[in-house]
Amino acid sequence: MKQSFNPKNTDILINIDGELLRRQEAKISVFDSLVQGGDGCWEGLRAYQGRVFRLKEHLQRLFHSARSLGFESIPSEEHIRREIHRTLEANNMADDAHIRLTLSRGLKITSGMDPRLNQAGPTLIVLAEHKAPVYDRAGLKLITSSLRRSPPDCLDPKIHHNNLLPSILAKIEANAAGADDAVMLDVRGFVAETNATHLFLVSTETLKTSRTVACPEGVTRATVLELCQVHGIPHEVTDLSLVEFYRADEVFCTGTMGELAGVVEIDGRPIGGGEVGPMTRRLAELYVEVTRTESEVILT
Repeated sequence: MKQSFNPKNTDILINIDGELLRRQEAKISVFDSLVQGGDGCWEGLRAYQGRVFRLKEHLQRLFHSARSLGFESIPSEEHIRREIHRTLEANNMADDAHIRLTLSRGLKITSGMDPRLNQAGPTLIVLAEHKAPVYDRAGLKLITSSLRRSPPDCLDPKIHHNNLLPSILAKIEANAAGADDAVMLDVRGFVAETNATHLFLVSTETLKTSRTVACPEGVTRATVLELCQVHGIPHEVTDLSLVEFYRADEVFCTGTMGELAGVVEIDGRPIGGGEVGPMTRRLAELYVEVTRTESEVILT
């Protein structure tokens, strides 16, 4: 999976602390915590027909992450909603838009990792782009990364932080192998997620996904589990080994940027019949429906 530049994003306006700046002018200071140490948290949002899907849930995860990182100052929910609205409106973005929402600890008075050097308040960045779901609907090919996801006693994955080096290194391995993405295991050897998405498998008509021991609490993941509950689809949240994915009838991944995407191969092994399966297609359709009906109005 390789994204390409969308010419519609050439002159987008990017919101940095309330100031709308042209793409070429949008910059943060070398003294910002994001530059100094990846000290920030982020969310990926998607707009559908003037609505942002599960905005409240995404903002709640952002606030939880900021509090866990010990941010002394956090913008209000109303303020962030207003800045998202301003950014989408200024860019005339209502549909097929992806929003990268970033909150850093802010500017430091001098270089260093001590949070006491941050005395100017946080930096809020709203980056909205014209971007359709990024994954190939014909099915993805995955390899297993050599890198492991951190357990909660090392760096709790429930903090949705900006230090993405493990994911980037895993993605490099996937690129080198000619795969779309990489499966990442936890330190016990169970499947955590991919470098960018959560993973589900289907076995004998039961949907299964990993516990959030070494992966974030995904909003799209939670939506899929809710759809299973509503539509009477048997499902289970449990530890899953790589072999269980190899022998599954179907596998798919979930995430805001790519929605639901079927997986047709892992480590050279075809999954099920080697094509996107019926459960994956059904849940993908249900997901599209819920994004159109349950999203929060942000533009009118």
